[in-house]
Amino acid sequence: MKNILKCILFLLGSLTIVMAQEHNLMLEVESEVITKHQTTIKGQKINYTTKVGTLPVWDDKGKAVASLFYTYYTRDNITDRTKRPIVISFNGGPGSASVWMHIAYTGPQVLRIDDEGYPIQPYGIKENPHSILDVADIVFVNPVNTGYSRVTVSEMKKEAQAKMFFGVNADVKYLAEWINTFVTRNNRWRSPKYLIGESYGTTRVSGLALELQNRQWMYLNGVILVSPTGLGIERDGPVDAANRLPYFTAAAWYQKALPPELQSKDLDEVLAESETYAVNELLPAMAMGGFLSVDKRQAAAEKMAYYSGLSKDIILKSNLDVSTRFFWKELLRDKGYTIGRLDSRYLGIDKMDAGSSPDYNSELTSWLHSFTPAINYYLREHLNYKTDIKYNMFGPVRPWDRTNDRTGENLRQAMAQNPYLNVMIQSGYYDGATTYFDAKYTMRQLDPSGKMKDRLSFKGYRSGHMMYLRAEDLMKANDDIRVFINNTLPGDGVPAKY
Repeated sequence: MKNILKCILFLLGSLTIVMAQEHNLMLEVESEVITKHQTTIKGQKINYTTKVGTLPVWDDKGKAVASLFYTYYTRDNITDRTKRPIVISFNGGPGSASVWMHIAYTGPQVLRIDDEGYPIQPYGIKENPHSILDVADIVFVNPVNTGYSRVTVSEMKKEAQAKMFFGVNADVKYLAEWINTFVTRNNRWRSPKYLIGESYGTTRVSGLALELQNRQWMYLNGVILVSPTGLGIERDGPVDAANRLPYFTAAAWYQKALPPELQSKDLDEVLAESETYAVNELLPAMAMGGFLSVDKRQAAAEKMAYYSGLSKDIILKSNLDVSTRFFWKELLRDKGYTIGRLDSRYLGIDKMDAGSSPDYNSELTSWLHSFTPAINYYLREHLNYKTDIKYNMFGPVRPWDRTNDRTGENLRQAMAQNPYLNVMIQSGYYDGATTYFDAKYTMRQLDPSGKMKDRLSFKGYRSGHMMYLRAEDLMKANDDIRVFINNTLPGDGVPAKY
């Protein structure tokens, strides 16, 4: 009997330990840790407060079904925060944490990397002298299953999770509700508001612009699109193929693979030539398809070779339609290297020189060197947020429902309804995933009427998808945001009207 009792007590004790362990790994629906800091931005000492924590996502019945992890930076000694802008920041994926722009772009601390963005050890962070915290408060938001954000209802089935969280329109809907909660809790309703998104985050913030406006009655002053996606704006067929050429030109120029007469010119001059040819000559030629005359096909292939660094023969064998994946493999094939997808300055080494695409993304593996140790160290030891939950750099969000993506049209409609709303696009010339010329095309097609083109602007940088990893562009890109914010703050009493 005593042995049976001992076994029962042992099992109960073990169960208690397991439950305690599971409890430790359950995200708190609401939490916050507040710390005080100081940094120097643009030569000026800035005192600021950081709030790291979680806030709930509510379902239609008012039940907390998920909790989003966020980091919120506010500059101290601000007497009137109603005039102080707040920037709400998202990364993309979908399924990516907010880590990238958080500790490499706009936040007060950035990665310890070299001036071109390559990892160095020991890993860590350092002050960001270019952060926009001098002109705006910033909140970095992690959607469900990214960072520490999680679904908090264990009985919620995967189908229900997918319907509520994992799709273009579901994502926009629940995040708008969460932003309402955040803005209300932090008394920021009267502040000028900006959204910034990177990569898929541009799809997210474009949709949020209208969702916030029409469902939460929250109006924005600006949207910043960093390395934007297509936003549901079609560019298939000849447009898609012709639009790749200026990116090919940029990457080839950086890798010194262009003819000497182009290589000797500045990048801006070379890109202007390539863009003009792509729009005025290559696109009409490609629109002819198999009915393009032999002479014109030969001429197009020769010109594409001139602007891409590829051989005329390869281009002809591809029917003038060279994929980006093939380009990453082919450009430096004779030198034994591949080039990066998200940033074509980076080189990779494949098992075989043969093949039609690289074995891996050389830039992403390089970035994960730096980001993963840094964000885990920074949140835990610098901002004092301690949890055993794994920080998801990339979280499980798939399958992702991409149907009915009208986010570009939603952004256009939000701009039309709100005369205060301005949009800025930022792109790296060496980004082969969301190319800069596609970004220009998206901007030009966003408002076909042309009536709002003075509220749309484009900025290009000599780096890749995350242009801010290059020290020179970290400064330029933050300065461009700073100017954008200052230029889109209306004066006191200026009405929002046409």
